[in-house]
Amino acid sequence: MSSIAISSSTDLAIPEWLKKCLKESSANSSVTEEDRRHNDLALIGRAFEFAYQLHQGQYRKSGELYISHPVAVAGLLRDLGGSPAMIAAGFLHDVVEDTEVTSEEIEERFGPEVRLLVEGVTKLSKINFNSKTESQAENFRRMFLAMAQDIRVIVVKLADRLHNMRTLQYMSESSRRRSAQETRDIFAPLANRLGIWRIKWELEDLAFKYLEPEAFREIQHHVSEKRTAREEKLTKATKILQERLRQAGIHCQDISGRPKHLYSIYQKMQRQQKEFNEIYDLAALRIIVQTNEECYRALAIVHDAFRPIPGRFKDYIGLPKPNRYQSLHTGVIGLTGRPLEIQIRTIEMHHIAEYGIAAHWKYKETGGSNSQLTTTDEKFTWLRQLLEWQSDLKDAQEYLDSVKDNLFEDDVYVFTPKGDVVPLSPGATTVDFAYRIHTEVGNHCTGARVNGRMVSLSTRLQNGDIVEIMTQKTGHPSLDWLNFVRTSAAKYRIKQWYKRSRREENVARGRELLEKELGKTGFESLLKSEAMQTVTEKCNYHSVEDLLAGLGYGEVTLNLVLNRWREVAKGQQPATTAIPFLPKDSITAKALREAPPVTSRATDSPIVGVEGLVYHIVGCCSPIPGEPIIGVVTRGRGISIHRQGCHNLENVEYERLVPVSWNSTIENSGRPHTYPVDVQIEALDRVGVLKDILSRLSDQGINVRHAQVKTAIGQPALIDLGIDIRDRSQLEQVFIQIKKMSDILNIRRLGQIDE
Repeated sequence: MSSIAISSSTDLAIPEWLKKCLKESSANSSVTEEDRRHNDLALIGRAFEFAYQLHQGQYRKSGELYISHPVAVAGLLRDLGGSPAMIAAGFLHDVVEDTEVTSEEIEERFGPEVRLLVEGVTKLSKINFNSKTESQAENFRRMFLAMAQDIRVIVVKLADRLHNMRTLQYMSESSRRRSAQETRDIFAPLANRLGIWRIKWELEDLAFKYLEPEAFREIQHHVSEKRTAREEKLTKATKILQERLRQAGIHCQDISGRPKHLYSIYQKMQRQQKEFNEIYDLAALRIIVQTNEECYRALAIVHDAFRPIPGRFKDYIGLPKPNRYQSLHTGVIGLTGRPLEIQIRTIEMHHIAEYGIAAHWKYKETGGSNSQLTTTDEKFTWLRQLLEWQSDLKDAQEYLDSVKDNLFEDDVYVFTPKGDVVPLSPGATTVDFAYRIHTEVGNHCTGARVNGRMVSLSTRLQNGDIVEIMTQKTGHPSLDWLNFVRTSAAKYRIKQWYKRSRREENVARGRELLEKELGKTGFESLLKSEAMQTVTEKCNYHSVEDLLAGLGYGEVTLNLVLNRWREVAKGQQPATTAIPFLPKDSITAKALREAPPVTSRATDSPIVGVEGLVYHIVGCCSPIPGEPIIGVVTRGRGISIHRQGCHNLENVEYERLVPVSWNSTIENSGRPHTYPVDVQIEALDRVGVLKDILSRLSDQGINVRHAQVKTAIGQPALIDLGIDIRDRSQLEQVFIQIKKMSDILNIRRLGQIDE
């Protein structure tokens, strides 16, 4: 396909820079694939042509050709100084998701670099998740892993998100709000972390437009109404400073006004509880000079020309932000007696402030346009922290919360006694600081000094604090710390210490549970056998002791371990359904072996085998569909339905047992029917843990009949819940989701039966 054919046969507006690439691609059509791959312009042109072909017949919600979106994304990446591989990825970022093209084909045509970037931004849209929260969490996990390999992945993703936000008006109301919220929570903070402020500001304003439309329009109107008067004031201040700087011999590259973006004005109004007419610093003057020395000289001139406002000076040159931002900020009283913010920086600082990490490519000092930044750089400590959560936090909501926490806009900067700078989240305490230094420092922390004074461990740290941590070998975390620590890192490490400290108890409990089912005879030899090691690996554990600890903690169910043991013993492949396990000497097992088989018959009763008889489902073991059951003839109350293995069956005469089963016709009819189940959850005692558990149950459509929490100082909380469940499969899914929460120590079902 030629570029001429493309441009003449559609109404797609092809920018001039892309026409040059298409021309180069066409001119190099006779050379080898390898040579063309290394021709920068040809690579970009071929990527466009390939995307154009694949997206033919596809349209956006606006009615535009779909290819207009990849063209816009590639253009944004080019403006940010992206490499040819990045621009090519901009054209191709949707083809794996929206067409039949594979990642392998992308690599074959455009090389491994382009494949990596495309894969990093491809959503997991072809995988079924249990909830939108889980889907969103998995997408972010994949994206951050790709960022760890190549930080440019997120720049491509930000360009994609920015263009989607610019055209969000064509989506449904629910889609607009969902995308806007995700943009505000994740992508704008990501742009800030990478220092790409021009993208951050636009993303925030666009999200603001759809999340608070009335407030957006009101502020937009006020800003527009006062623009003329504001520009006149800034012009007068600019002339004064230009003359003062010239007299001092400082070569000023530029002095210009920078209006605050709308969302920052809204944030300030909310934070300070003020009306719009009470916000005076709606714009700032930016002074750009040549050297660091001139920045500080210019600051002195500004303070000589205008009266400085106490507490409004910030030196981001001496103490740069984690995203590499550098500048001097000062607040002064302007010509009209109103506050005026002034920023002073060099040309290089300005480039970094505007383009952030992209300045690494756009304004490079050397010729290496493809030089890569890696996560080992100090500026990416926040990304390394996010990667730590990948395997640690299994619960989707907890992971998303930790992502938002680590992407928080402003950090607090404190110092070690040796003068090293430590950035922390706002509201961080001395315990957060201790865990940031080292896990063992946090685990053995017993006290703290801030600025030379003894303080409590819950003390919130402020910018410039000098923090010293005192430790003792016998010191250990307290569950109470979870109620005041701020950072996800500290919370996670406190929880991990507590779980590890209970390891021996969990191993003993796991051993006891398994011994009850497999018998004491030869049990120790069985644990040391190769067969048990195979069972351990099938359950995704490294050692048998780890498996026992997981069993005792509740991370793996007894049924799963027993099923894996049967598979290994029989030399079979993993079973698709759980096999009910009953002790061989159980009277109920004997009855079931000798009783005639029960088959499902068309009946309105949920129980087969009790047709025409009075029956009731007992509360001692609360059986639910999917579990093996047995009936017992009672005196005066008909037949009681129990779970197999219920303790109340141990002394029941054989003659009173009735073989029964669940009616699959009723269960599969689509008629909703639930059964009461009581569960007990052992959790680390912190504020909000019950709320988080109930939120996860609500996400799965589970009704909670009652909840009771028992707490004791220094002990885990015991939470008793009564829930309504459809069947065993749903109950198992509830257990899986609850166990993913890092606060949960154990969860078990209550009833007269061994789980």
